[in-house]
Amino acid sequence: MIQTEIKHYWALFSSFFKIGAFTIGGGYVMIPLIEKEVVERRRWIGQEEFTEMLTLAQSSPGPISINAAVFVGYKTKGYGGLIATVLGTAIPSFVTILLIAFFFADIRTNPAVERVFCGIRPAVVALIAVPVVNMLKKSGLKWGIVTLALLSAVAVWWFSVSPIWVMAVSGILGVVYHTFIAES
Repeated sequence: MIQTEIKHYWALFSSFFKIGAFTIGGGYVMIPLIEKEVVERRRWIGQEEFTEMLTLAQSSPGPISINAAVFVGYKTKGYGGLIATVLGTAIPSFVTILLIAFFFADIRTNPAVERVFCGIRPAVVALIAVPVVNMLKKSGLKWGIVTLALLSAVAVWWFSVSPIWVMAVSGILGVVYHTFIAES
């Protein structure tokens, strides 16, 4: 029984460690990889639960990848699972930052390093766009949802409205819509 528990904790840790170790670009880039691992490959949570978790992870304070790890770890194995997934997510980034800090003076002006990061940027944008498109598809692609998403993006990008206000207004609009309009 103890070996089974250890194997499960190891599976949680190693899954999130691999995602953390091979992802460049931050938490949003990790989302499609986390989805593939925990929903499709391991089947630890379902698709609808993943979408709800992503909403909670996005709206909670802290990095989205850590918040997602907390949810998946706790959901699958309680506090032990939570610790395994958070450590798996955080250790690769921590080690990478330590190494970068140690060698930063030597690599910051290296033209090859600059070119590598210029090449990585478009891939990072694409990886961030994937979960957005997937969430829109899974939400039923109703015009109201698409319009709200576009208006939210415009408010944040062009009018510098705080994302907190955008989320608050969107939440209120969601309550109003589902209480008064969708029910009638």
